[in-house]
Amino acid sequence: MKVHFIAIGGSAMHNLALALHEKGYTVSGSDDEIFDPAKSRLAAKGLLPEKIGWFPEKITADLDEVILGMHARADNPELLRAKELGLKIYSYPEYLYEQTKEKTRIVVGGSHGKTSTTAMIMHVLRHQNIDFDYMVGAQLDGFETMVRLSQSAKIAVFEGDEYLTSPIDPRPKFHLYRPHVGIITGIAWDHVNVFPTWEMYVEQFAIFTNLIENGGALIFCKSDKTCTSVAEIAKDSIEKIGYEAHPHTNVDGVCSLATPEGNVPLKIFGEHNLENLNAALLACEQIGISRSDFYAAIKEFGGAARRLQLMASTGSASVFYDFAHSPSKLRATTEAVKKQFPNRKLYACMELHTFSSLSKDFLEQYHGAMHDADVAYVYFNPETVKHKQLAEISENEVAAAFGDGVKVFTDNNVLVSELKKLPKQNANFLLMSSGNFGGLVVKDLAEELVK
Repeated sequence: MKVHFIAIGGSAMHNLALALHEKGYTVSGSDDEIFDPAKSRLAAKGLLPEKIGWFPEKITADLDEVILGMHARADNPELLRAKELGLKIYSYPEYLYEQTKEKTRIVVGGSHGKTSTTAMIMHVLRHQNIDFDYMVGAQLDGFETMVRLSQSAKIAVFEGDEYLTSPIDPRPKFHLYRPHVGIITGIAWDHVNVFPTWEMYVEQFAIFTNLIENGGALIFCKSDKTCTSVAEIAKDSIEKIGYEAHPHTNVDGVCSLATPEGNVPLKIFGEHNLENLNAALLACEQIGISRSDFYAAIKEFGGAARRLQLMASTGSASVFYDFAHSPSKLRATTEAVKKQFPNRKLYACMELHTFSSLSKDFLEQYHGAMHDADVAYVYFNPETVKHKQLAEISENEVAAAFGDGVKVFTDNNVLVSELKKLPKQNANFLLMSSGNFGGLVVKDLAEELVK
């Protein structure tokens, strides 16, 4: 098979390119910008384009498939050429479905917890030596790529994103996977540039439930009222299974599952992670994995990258890094760290980076989101606001929206200086962002904070 990627440098796209290369396909691609780690990873496999830019001459009649990334525009010259030649053009999620339509598909949707829940299922399947395909939104220990597609696997596990499919297809990605087992981990308004009202956003999850294959199962977080409401109106041809956090205990900073076979100590913690774990357990049961086998595997699960990831630690201070950027994620993550270490000071610092988080009308959703922190800082880059063509926001507006005495910064050097001044004895730093705080090397910052 000969496949060309339009916008090969994206996080998801370059991983799919690597996966197809591994499968033995002939892979080519183009992009107008490619940064590390995609650049280095593509180069290592001989897949890095020789020149940056779009080249319609790369689109030839002998291509079997063209895969279109979200980064490309609808008037992309390579896309126009592919249409002219009548080539088969797939979006990223369309292609994943096409490659797995004969397999049992588990799809994890939700406003938060998708990556962690998907990673838990993958970890357990690997522990059980079960062959499976996958797509997940973070690099996981023990998995070379974020995507795998094979001839051999009978099961596929996908993280189901509700963002748009491609520049020419406005459907949410997770609407294309048609799962046999669908999970909704929680619903909290996000992507306001695409879903400008709460009702429109919730509707996408209702549509998702009705795309689950007949005879399949919907696994939903019943402690989330919106999830429960969506499940209630889902079609009757699927099983509906509600869940809450798995019973657990916390002793001396170690979280353990309470099971009929005794306590099972974990490497992760937090109420939200115990909810994610229960969702993963129920999904694994749907494909024949016993609870005993699940528990034996999950105790070794160390978490996904940037999901409460421990970046640096001494005897008296630790630094955690998390992808949290929406209000619900901030609340869950700060609460988790404070509850796990109640006798330590919690210094929470987050970056407003996404379109939603930098939207003036959305800021009020963050009120009280960092309430559990002893010290709370928020950073945003005014240039990012301009780049996203949003209305200007001020430090005072952001501080008022968050409340609880949150201090706001627009200069990352000043932010770092203030973080370094905080007392390090008996303290935890929690850094939260879907970006990198204006270009900081977070690993280096973490090590400096605990010196």
